[in-house]
Amino acid sequence: MIAMTDDANCMQLLHIARIAHKYQFKSIETWASAALSRYYTRIGAFENLSTVTNDSDDANIPSLTQITELAGLCEIRELLEAAVDKWKRLVSEGKDVALAIGLAERLNIRPLLGLACHSMMLNGRAHWDSEPLLTRNQKVRLYAGYYSLSKLWESMPSQTPPLVHSGRCTSQQRCTRSWAQLWRLILEKGTGILPLQTGDVLGKLMLAESCMKAIVEGEFSSAGVVADDVPCCKENALAATSARVGEVRESLADHFTDDF
Repeated sequence: MIAMTDDANCMQLLHIARIAHKYQFKSIETWASAALSRYYTRIGAFENLSTVTNDSDDANIPSLTQITELAGLCEIRELLEAAVDKWKRLVSEGKDVALAIGLAERLNIRPLLGLACHSMMLNGRAHWDSEPLLTRNQKVRLYAGYYSLSKLWESMPSQTPPLVHSGRCTSQQRCTRSWAQLWRLILEKGTGILPLQTGDVLGKLMLAESCMKAIVEGEFSSAGVVADDVPCCKENALAATSARVGEVRESLADHFTDDF
């Protein structure tokens, strides 16, 4: 009964789940997994959790790494998603990025691996060399990722996201041509607002998404007549841009490989 409350001994539950998994005590593993999921899917459950070791005097609190590894081992989907969301927040803040890369590689968590490698890549070689947790192979993959993403950005203006036309669109062919021109204009001009690195494809696409949102809301007029040529499909063009951002974010890990 205590295990299903906020007073649960999570370290004990973690050990129980790990041992039960090892010896295939499925009912016990399921029970311990459910208790841990209930505890760590509460709002704020991960807020003060250490990534590696527990800094407090309470030995009943496992680290974020231990929780993530157990969730991956026992395939506790809800708990793994909550833990990965916490790792993504840390990576976005530039914290424990090398640790996240190693963990994501071991557990094959590709969305986290891509974001962590992308974040580390943008720090530059001097930072890689000073990071003790990065292996030589990981550094090679960072070089490969920078090269691959730089090439992707070069081709991106010609890869217009598919546009689903509005029912009010009176000339889909003209609209499609105008959308291709607008996409190229935003990528070549709009993303120059901020000095982003060549390999920061995700950052540039997110900036392009912001530009497209400003066009839809009437706050950005530098696109001129090109934007006016897609009056009925602006919202759909924004949706297409957002979809392209999501595609690149989800496929980031594919660029950080050993193949140049």
